[in-house]
Amino acid sequence: MTLSPLPRTEPPHDCPLCPRLVTFRQELRAEYPDWWNAPVPAFGDPDAWLAIVGLAPGKHGANRTGRPFTGDFAGELLYATLAKFGLSRGSFTADPADGLHLTGAMVINAVRCLPPANKPTPEEIRTCRPFLEAPVAALPKVRVFIALGSIAHDSAVRTLGGKPSAMKFGHLAEHTLPCGRVLIDSYHCSRYNQHTRKLTPAMFEAVFARAVEMRDG
Repeated sequence: MTLSPLPRTEPPHDCPLCPRLVTFRQELRAEYPDWWNAPVPAFGDPDAWLAIVGLAPGKHGANRTGRPFTGDFAGELLYATLAKFGLSRGSFTADPADGLHLTGAMVINAVRCLPPANKPTPEEIRTCRPFLEAPVAALPKVRVFIALGSIAHDSAVRTLGGKPSAMKFGHLAEHTLPCGRVLIDSYHCSRYNQHTRKLTPAMFEAVFARAVEMRDG
């Protein structure tokens, strides 16, 4: 079973709040009984200075394994980049039992359950926001956030007390929130974005380089 570093902030294993996602979860539990098939907990260091906000679990990734960005294409680039910037120790093998640990970083999805076609509805995003707000509140040392994609950006801005209409998403865009914390945007490290070259490894690394610069500056 996947353990959360922030257990008091997590949704229940059988969270009932989004009917469409509950139905989808039940269908997948019947089809793939050995998968995680539940809300995916945060992963990382409780003393983190950096928090990465993702979109939602991938069907064959976190929904299968129970750890964010583990088991799908997007995770390969994310965890390689974290390692490059000294934000992890151990080896990532796309298995939650690989012994990987994050140091100084936490990964949290804006939506904790797998949505059909990887597209949560606005209502589902709103309903799940308390499960982003709670871990953010439990991470007082985090000064920098990275949002992976526009949905994560909007949820992070709202969670941190800002207004999305005043803080537009854009790759490498920086936003100072009313609380004093900083949000940096990145295109999502999805297979599609990487294959179309909308996001390259160099572009992704530039986001993390800027975050580290802010920490050290």
